Amino acid sequence: MKLTLKTNAYGKNAVNLSKITRYLDYHEFRQISVNVTLEGDFDTAHTLGDNANILPTDTQKNTVYALAKAHFTGSIEEFGLYLANYFITNNPPVSQATIHIVEHPWTRMTFDGEPHHHAYTGGGAEKHTTTIVQTAAGITVTSGIKDLLILKTTDSGFEGYIKDKYTTLKETSDRILATQCEANWTYSNTDHDFTALFTRIRETLLKTFAHHKSLSVQQTLLAMGSAVLEANDVVGEISLIMPNKHHIPFNLEQFGMENNNEIFIATDEPYGYITGTVVRE
Repeated sequence: MKLTLKTNAYGKNAVNLSKITRYLDYHEFRQISVNVTLEGDFDTAHTLGDNANILPTDTQKNTVYALAKAHFTGSIEEFGLYLANYFITNNPPVSQATIHIVEHPWTRMTFDGEPHHHAYTGGGAEKHTTTIVQTAAGITVTSGIKDLLILKTTDSGFEGYIKDKYTTLKETSDRILATQCEANWTYSNTDHDFTALFTRIRETLLKTFAHHKSLSVQQTLLAMGSAVLEANDVVGEISLIMPNKHHIPFNLEQFGMENNNEIFIATDEPYGYITGTVVRE
C-alpha cells in the first residue's frame, strides 16, 4: 500500500503581545494574541527531513513582535494584512499565509468624568477577532466578536414546539433570553476603515438583539445577521453562534411564595447551541 502526505501546514500559535504607545499626555495600551499558519512547498520536510524550505516557528514569533513596533498602529485587520503579506512576499515556498488575531480589550479608568492617562481595567470576556488568509489568488478578511455576553429580561418567548412523552419544558411567552454570542463576518475587499466598521456592526447586533420581539433564539439569530447585511454592503456573509444561557424559574411555591417571573436558577450546562449563517441571495 502506497501512502502519501495529503496536506500539511505549520505555524506559531499564541504569540501574546502587549504594546504601549506613549503619547505626550497619555498612554495607549493594547493586548493581542496572534496565530500564524503557513502552507506551501514543505513536503520534503516530512518525507526527507529536509528543512530547506522551513521558516522556523520561532522566527515567525519574532517577526510578529518586530513588525508590531511600526505596523501595529491601527486595527487588528490592518496588522493582520501586513503580517500575511510579509510572510508571503518574503518566503517563496509559502503559498498561503493565515493570520488569526484576537484582541483583549482594556478600558481606560475614569475618575470624576476624566479618563486616566495610563490606568486601565480589563474589558471582560468579550474579544475582537480577525482572520486574514492570503494566497496568490487574493486576500480574504473575516472579522468578528467572541464571548459577547448579552441578555434581556423580556420580549422573548418559546412556544409551539414538538412535545412528546419526554417533554417537560413548559411553554412561555415571557422569559429571559441570554447568550454568549460569537459572530464572524467576511468583508468583500480589504480597503476599509475596519475599526469604524467593527463598531457599527457590533452596535447593529446589540440594537437588533435588544429591540427584536423574539419567538426563538433561531429567529433572533436571523434578525441580527440580516440587520448587519442590510446595513453594510461591504459584508458578504455573517455567521453567528448563540448558545442559550438558561435562566429557569425557581419553584417558590414550596415555600408558600409566588414567583412572578422574578427568581431564576442561572445554569451554564447543559445548554442549547444554535448556529446559522446569513448570506446575500
